[in-house]
Amino acid sequence: MQFKFYNHILMKKICLNFQIHQPFRLKRYRFFNINNDHYYYDDYANESYIRRMVEMSYLPANILLLDAIKEHRGKFKVSFSISGTTLDQFELYAPDILSTFRALADTGCVEFIAGTDACSLASLVNKEEFFTQVESHKAKIERLFGKKASNVFCNSNMVYSNEIGSMIEEMGFQGVLTEGAKHILGWKSPNYIYCAASNPRLKMLLRNYKLSDDIRFNFSSPTWSEYPLTAEKMVYWIELLDPKEEVINISLDYSTFGEKQPASTGIFEFLRFLPKVVIKKKLSFVTPDELLKLQPVAPLSIHYPISWTDEERDLTAWRGNELQVEAFDKLYNLAERVKQTPDPKLNSDWKYLQTSDHFRFISTKFYSTGRRTPYNPYESPYDAFINYMNVLSDFARQLQKVDTPVEKIDVDALKTELAEKERQLKRTSLQLDKLRTTIAKAMQQDKEESELEPPKKRGRPKKNVEEKTKGKTSSKKDTSKKDTAKKL
Repeated sequence: MQFKFYNHILMKKICLNFQIHQPFRLKRYRFFNINNDHYYYDDYANESYIRRMVEMSYLPANILLLDAIKEHRGKFKVSFSISGTTLDQFELYAPDILSTFRALADTGCVEFIAGTDACSLASLVNKEEFFTQVESHKAKIERLFGKKASNVFCNSNMVYSNEIGSMIEEMGFQGVLTEGAKHILGWKSPNYIYCAASNPRLKMLLRNYKLSDDIRFNFSSPTWSEYPLTAEKMVYWIELLDPKEEVINISLDYSTFGEKQPASTGIFEFLRFLPKVVIKKKLSFVTPDELLKLQPVAPLSIHYPISWTDEERDLTAWRGNELQVEAFDKLYNLAERVKQTPDPKLNSDWKYLQTSDHFRFISTKFYSTGRRTPYNPYESPYDAFINYMNVLSDFARQLQKVDTPVEKIDVDALKTELAEKERQLKRTSLQLDKLRTTIAKAMQQDKEESELEPPKKRGRPKKNVEEKTKGKTSSKKDTSKKDTAKKL
């Protein structure tokens, strides 16, 4: 059902974005499994996690959003960033949740933002693989939800830099959603539209991490100075912002609703009342595509990649120690070999092994404090490293066993090439015939001219006569000497 949108010109525009990602977790894979077992995934754990997230979080939240959209008839809008690995697991383990996402898509109030199909960090090292995954993810969104992806792009973990921005713009996107990192913005506010310094046509939508993380982490924390957080308090904070700051991008894990913040905390009531309070206060909800109509206030240059992860907002969650770098580099060293491999299973494994979570599990940043990444199945980063490298070793061996395909012959192209060469030969043959005719005419003309000239008198050269005379004189002297000798 499509709703008619209300085009009120409102000062504050709130863009809600929900991030959903689940990796294909690897099973315990030991050294002795290498070259013997080529299936790497923990199906039981993956299905359990997906079913748990669907029942506790995604399904009740989707139903709540559908009710809110119907109630407010086009005034309440949201967007989703759902990784390709999550969509694959929805199809495998929870097809029922896909029907609710399709229902949300049909309202016309929901946008789906494209990213990398594997939630990978390919944008850092392999442009071709990055492009391939983005196109695959866009196609998957259209196939599952019946609508095209947004014109705004959101990279895995919101990773962004000037170089990545150039690739995003090259793919045809008009905007990018990334982190409003404090060390990048300095005194600037994230509540404006910016543009990429290297590609001014690419508009930058910056996440307001303070408001987003207050919902994500502080909502149920009694020790937080602003506890409890209500919809009225959130909207009040937004109203206190500078009137010129018209864009508030709130982006958080969708699992915040029901899983990170259990239903008993009142998180679903917060989500239910938020659109009512926002609309009552004459603020508005917008989608990322609608924000592209606004003009940027300034260019923003980001030389080194940023992300939305941890306090540093950088890449140290995935490439912060030697073990992570070794695993990451060894994986992408196989890229050229994979590109030549026709085997669909190996290509599928290649995609799922790129998921950034595998490198996050190897992080040692918080190991000494006892803090672990949520749903990390490993006892330590070293266990995660050994398990991943064992899987990668078997994967590399399987690649070596696959014969690279012989290049297919394009018969039509060959026929065209042969026809062109035949035309060239004919042209060359005609040129040779003309040249032979020209040479024959020139030779005939020379012959005719020589026959018309009078014959020349041939005299003996004086030098030759003298030489012959000298010869005769010397011969006479020799004869007289012989006669004298006989007489004696």
